[in-house]
Formats: sequence, structure tokens, C-alpha cells
Amino acid sequence: MNITREPLLRFDLSDVKVQKKVRKYQGFFALDEYQFQHKLYAGGYSKVLTREVFERGNAVGLLPYDPKTDSVVLVEQFRAGALKSKTGPWQLELIAGMCSEDEVPLDVAIRESKEEANLDLAPENVIKVMDYLSSAGGMSECIHLYCARIDSSNISGVYGLESEGEDILVHVMTRKNANKLLAEGKILNAATIITLQWLALNVDKFNSSWK
Repeated sequence: MNITREPLLRFDLSDVKVQKKVRKYQGFFALDEYQFQHKLYAGGYSKVLTREVFERGNAVGLLPYDPKTDSVVLVEQFRAGALKSKTGPWQLELIAGMCSEDEVPLDVAIRESKEEANLDLAPENVIKVMDYLSSAGGMSECIHLYCARIDSSNISGVYGLESEGEDILVHVMTRKNANKLLAEGKILNAATIITLQWLALNVDKFNSSWK
């Protein structure tokens, strides 16, 4: 059987013609309207398309992991976007935060770990998991994911910046229990799902990297 294999990702940014970009809304987040054409697989260019893109900046997420107890740290906080969720607006998530322009994502992850869980992380104890686009159909956000080695013996409390309205409860749980919550559909945040599943696949490699 002959299988025709098409080239992967043959186009790049140079194959897009942006005709116009207009900022339609500017608040805590922004909304831009683009008019553009892009190359077609069959040849030539598309008609001029109009799309709105939600501009919220990039973000980081970090999962603290204690290899001695096989435990992870998750945080719980109120999320307005989850008001219609079956689990309610209080969500279990990674430590996370937004990147300011030109900030190094690793630096943001370390800073947010201190603000949200009172963790003091050394860069050498942090492993990059991956980057992903949270919703490329209409949002520009790229999320940078990390996993960090920690000692979870004295981790607890409520943290967050009062100036940002944060009220963040820290949970330490076994990795087994975290995966159980995942299987039960009680963790709906994509970054948290991805990182917990990554750790399940890479826990041995994660632990051996410090031996």
C-alpha cells in the first residue's frame, strides 16, 4: 500500500499577509481584530479573513514535587471563568502567573512560587516541562510549564497578593491522590492536567536527574 506523506508545518509567519490590525478593547486584557490572508495547501492565498484575538499575555505554571514522599503541591483559588463549571469557581491548579513583557518565564515561575505558596526555589531545582498555546483558535497566550523539586514537609497556609485580590490555599497531597482527583474530573485546568500527566510519564527520569 502506497501512503502519500504530506510535509508537516510547511508554512510559517512569512506566509501570512496581515492587512490590518485594530485594537477593539483595552482593559485588564485586550482584544485585537486582524484582517489577513494566508497561504493555502492547494496553492495561492485565502480570501481576506477577519478574526478577533484575545490578548492576555503569556503565563507560567509550576508543579512542586517532593520525590521523598511522592507528593505534589496544588493551590486552590476562586476563578471567575469557572462560575459555570460543574466543579464550581474554586479550582485546584498549579502555581501560576502572568508574564510581563520581556520577563523570563523561569523567573516568573520562581516569583509566583514565593507569592502563592511561600516556596523558595533555586533555578537548578526546576525542570522545564513544555510550552503550549492555550487556545490558538482565538487567543495568543503561550503557557510555559515547569516542575520543581521541593521538600514538602512544612508547606501549608493561605497566600497571594492582597493588591491583586488573591486568596490562595495551599494543598500538599500524594501524587496518587492528585491523579485520583484528575481521574474523577475534579481538576479541569488544562495546565494542571498536562503537568500531572507529564509527571506520571516522567517521574523516574525526574528523580534520577538529581541522583
